[in-house]
Amino acid sequence: MDIEQLRKEQLEKAKQVSLEDDKRLNHVQFIGGADVGFEDNGTITRAVIVVLAYPSMQVVEYQIARLKTAFPYIPGYLSFRECPALMKAWQSLQQHPDLLLVDGHGIAHPRRLGVAAHFGLMIDCPTIGVAKKRLCGTYYEPDEEAGSTTVLLDNHQQQLGWVLRSKNRCKPLFVSVGNRVSHNSALIWVKHCLRGYRLPEPTRWADAIASRKPLFLRWQIAQDTIKPD
Repeated sequence: MDIEQLRKEQLEKAKQVSLEDDKRLNHVQFIGGADVGFEDNGTITRAVIVVLAYPSMQVVEYQIARLKTAFPYIPGYLSFRECPALMKAWQSLQQHPDLLLVDGHGIAHPRRLGVAAHFGLMIDCPTIGVAKKRLCGTYYEPDEEAGSTTVLLDNHQQQLGWVLRSKNRCKPLFVSVGNRVSHNSALIWVKHCLRGYRLPEPTRWADAIASRKPLFLRWQIAQDTIKPD
């Protein structure tokens, strides 16, 4: 594995990321959530993309893709490992979202190319990274109240993203541009997707589907109940 070549590729791709709002954000009808995990001791990559109607946040569609993991675990280069399965899930969707929230970082990455930015370039769709942990940058802790925010900065005091307290007294989220979204809009859209939980609904649903959590299982039961005989 040529790490130096991968580093150069990341730096080149990072230059292609757009921090301007895409016109699709003016008429958002569907918002997606993406989550990637690994099964069978990391040998299988599992990607979930769920599409929700906006603003109702009702599930419209979801796709699960599983691929043999072809790229090793290398910190800072995880998007090369995760994007192939994400792309397979994306290509399986009948209804593509106007905006995609990805469980991971966008430009809040040492070379400004986390999975939300990398995948956003691949699909040419507005994307936002919503991560549960900081990867890089410095910040002041936001206030304890839900909705409180501070700025995530790099070593040159350039903005990488936002630190958002999405729920009272919960650990904050790290929100950053993926592609075709401005800094301000990234924060606004994540707040629009909050419904009283730590995670915004698109990534909360993607995580629930991936891990078959009660939220998803109850939804499945409800869908089975309303199906015609």
